[in-house]
Amino acid sequence: MAKAKGGAPTPKKKPEAGYAFKFPQVRNAAVDRGGMRSQILERYETKAVPALVEEFGYKNRLTVPRVQKIVLNIGLGEAIKQPKLLEQSFECLGNITGQRPVVTRAKKSIAGFKLREGMKIGAMVTLRRTQMWEFLDRLLLVALPRTRDFRGVSRKAFDGRGNYTLGIKEILVFPEVDIEKLNEVPGMNVCIHTSANNDDEGRALLKHLGMPFRQ
Repeated sequence: MAKAKGGAPTPKKKPEAGYAFKFPQVRNAAVDRGGMRSQILERYETKAVPALVEEFGYKNRLTVPRVQKIVLNIGLGEAIKQPKLLEQSFECLGNITGQRPVVTRAKKSIAGFKLREGMKIGAMVTLRRTQMWEFLDRLLLVALPRTRDFRGVSRKAFDGRGNYTLGIKEILVFPEVDIEKLNEVPGMNVCIHTSANNDDEGRALLKHLGMPFRQ
């Protein structure tokens, strides 16, 4: 251990441990689910795949587009002045997904926003396999129908490669969120990554899964 001036030992800097939340709904692939499967996964296998084969003429079912991963992101510019907001959003995102989030940091400094490189500005989670399909269940069957004055989602929010980004104004549409624990209600971006070759195939895939696109 190094010594400071005067001979006193300099304490080692402890590594950052992050937020010590124990999310009650964290899912383990080894947990027995009683034979229950995701409703959206069942819909994909029984309805979406045959419909997509008929619509686009795929010769091999393995080439039919599918959902690969879902990335959830909460960005909080206000966290610079109110660090508590980031901690609350971190906990909410973990409870919604059943997976421990990752804190995102600023990639560069912006003087006008008093933002320095490396500052904590949000939280994100990447979902795959079982957790991904279970989240789609809650998103399409629970959260979106709970949205106030809901009239469907945009058909145009694709990136040209079949990936879709959905903006949720208030995460209170998820029943896992406790409003009593929030100083402010944040929004969230949900990016659904698919194996589609283009936007038309990606849009058709999500439509057959039950995504409520506006006409």
